[in-house]
Amino acid sequence: METIYRNVNSIDWITAVILGSFFLLVLGKHFYKSLFFNFIILPFNNKYIGFNNKKGKLFNWFHIILSLFQLLNFSLFIYLIKGVFFSENIGSIPIFFFIALGLLIFYLLIKIAIQMLNAFVFDANDLISGLILSKISYFNYSSLVAFLANIILTYILQSSKIVIFVSIFCIFLINSIGIVNLLRNYQKLISINLLYFILYLCALEIAPVVIIGSFVKD
Repeated sequence: METIYRNVNSIDWITAVILGSFFLLVLGKHFYKSLFFNFIILPFNNKYIGFNNKKGKLFNWFHIILSLFQLLNFSLFIYLIKGVFFSENIGSIPIFFFIALGLLIFYLLIKIAIQMLNAFVFDANDLISGLILSKISYFNYSSLVAFLANIILTYILQSSKIVIFVSIFCIFLINSIGIVNLLRNYQKLISINLLYFILYLCALEIAPVVIIGSFVKD
């Protein structure tokens, strides 16, 4: 009888990331119950953003916990997408996961720093702080979709393109709702600071997308 060798891909590290993400959610719910429940209904109720704006807290521990949750799950989601569309073994050495995580952290920190600098230069702290808080909050919320997709793609429907496309659509939809709510909530402030808002869009929203798109195309 010949010995048959089988390559078994370990997904222990993916399980660790998912468990770590779940732990962050539990941590946030345990220590910040009121904020957590307001966050869960974010697309239907703006109490979460209104509370943080009223307190003047662009950064707080609950927001940081959710941002870590977002970074972990979007990085893993990108990694799993790459494994599906480029036929790579899911569970292999997660170099691309750490690359994606590093790039997301770098992009987030640099963008926030530039936005805060822009707010200081143009004396539009209220407007820019509100925009940052609203956008990151909706990105954090949409990462719940990525979290569920990661679980399904890892343990239930591996390599499912349908799950990927549905998840991307839901993420896009949630953030679109966030943009609509943002424009509605800040329409008066935006109208007063219209020039700053246009500069903000061109410099910090449209330009990065164009640059990344050109890089990917090349």
